[in-house]
Amino acid sequence: MGQNSRLKKGDTVRIMAGKDAGAKGKILKVLPKENRVIVEGVNRVRKHQKPTRALPQGGILRIEAPLNVSNVMLLCGKCNSTTRIGMKILANGEKVRSCKKCGEVLE
Repeated sequence: MGQNSRLKKGDTVRIMAGKDAGAKGKILKVLPKENRVIVEGVNRVRKHQKPTRALPQGGILRIEAPLNVSNVMLLCGKCNSTTRIGMKILANGEKVRSCKKCGEVLE
């Protein structure tokens, strides 16, 4: 069972560990049960694809493989640095994600 990740699809993240450490990318998909994320252009692997109706050619494709959530950190749009994610409660009672470094709301 996966833990509650505060990352969402569309967030910009920096890779902190692994062969693509230091790379930036946008989250394409979050897999909460496996505690993993798929990041655009990062952790690309070769997949051997048999010919199908959708892909009659078949061949070797380069696709993004999932990364563990612990290996990525969110990039704050305001302070432009990697940050942990905090939670704030606004005046109207709504809970929002916020940058731990500058306090900016991340929505």
